[in-house]
Amino acid sequence: MDGVLSGPVDGPARVRAQYPEVEARPGLKVEHRGSRFGGVILRMEKDGVVIRGRSGQDRLFRLAPGAFDVDRKAVTLVRPKAAATGPARTASGSVAVATTAKVALGSRILVEGIHDAELVEKVWGDDLRVEGVVVERLDGADHLADVVREFGPATGRRLGVLLDHLVDGTKEARLAATVRHRHVLVTGHPYVDVWQGIRPKAAGIAAWPVVPMGQPWKEGVLGALGYDGEPGAFWKQLLGRVTSYADLEPPLVGAVEQLIDFVTEG
Repeated sequence: MDGVLSGPVDGPARVRAQYPEVEARPGLKVEHRGSRFGGVILRMEKDGVVIRGRSGQDRLFRLAPGAFDVDRKAVTLVRPKAAATGPARTASGSVAVATTAKVALGSRILVEGIHDAELVEKVWGDDLRVEGVVVERLDGADHLADVVREFGPATGRRLGVLLDHLVDGTKEARLAATVRHRHVLVTGHPYVDVWQGIRPKAAGIAAWPVVPMGQPWKEGVLGALGYDGEPGAFWKQLLGRVTSYADLEPPLVGAVEQLIDFVTEG
């Protein structure tokens, strides 16, 4: 009788066959299954693939069979073929899906104002429609606790909140601390205004001006840049320069991605 090792040992080939192969092209959104480190592919190197995480950190991973998740499915990343073209991508780096928008989930994402909402729509709109997630405006965070209470978060009805200037000692940090609920996630970025979440290079400036304390931030920025138009007109020009997540600062990208993951988990 033949033993289990009497034939050819084809274990690795059989393991690879269990996972679809996906070309590791720059911009592809992936997550390493072992470490749960997620981000976008930056480049290929001799020893593996470099992934840039949500915080801006770069890490190198081996191309092991089934080692990554793409669109929440386990895959084996392989080196791209030189002449091949990858699947179409959304502005957030996800695979573009030809589908109609889903019926809205009970869960929601709240942002502070119209500019935040427009920027999230510009970069993540396609992803949100596929998931059925609606983004709504808070129009200021002063009444955050009341809004959360009125929303009534529960299982299948999660609430994600994106705040500007969420750093220790700020009003936004104090407001966030008033919200304690397992179906609510409050996160944010360190910038005074979402304008600063756009990389200066993408905005066509050397750096965002420093505005003295006590001075209205938007007006101070426009004055320092020598722009004499209205803030709304400047914002339209600024938003027009954003083509993908790569034009945004990593803390803003990470905060939004975290909220999308949270509200679509349950």
